[in-house]
Amino acid sequence: MTKELICICCPMGCRMTIELDGEKVVSVTGNTCKRGSAYAVTELTAPVRMVTTTVRTADGVSIPVKTKEPVPKERIFDCVSEIKKAEVTLPVRVGDVIIENVASTGIPVVAAKTVPCR
Repeated sequence: MTKELICICCPMGCRMTIELDGEKVVSVTGNTCKRGSAYAVTELTAPVRMVTTTVRTADGVSIPVKTKEPVPKERIFDCVSEIKKAEVTLPVRVGDVIIENVASTGIPVVAAKTVPCR
């Protein structure tokens, strides 16, 4: 089986052709760099995504947060649901851990912006 993907690792947007044997990637062509090949394999075998959203503070302000690493694609909604229940107290600095282990993925959620006390 053959699949086609456009790489999103850099602005080049390489058009890649991936040969599969069942669910196993046999070859990747069309990529300009190693990152493209790695992206294709991951995307077709175990897709992951960064989750970015906001968390409310006790003061009613929303602060941007993100997962520190990509989470399995099928767990995105679980992660967002847990993040939406969280509340933090100001001040918050960029990189502060908001949730240690979001949705039991082993991945922390961190603040994406410094927000001082109001």
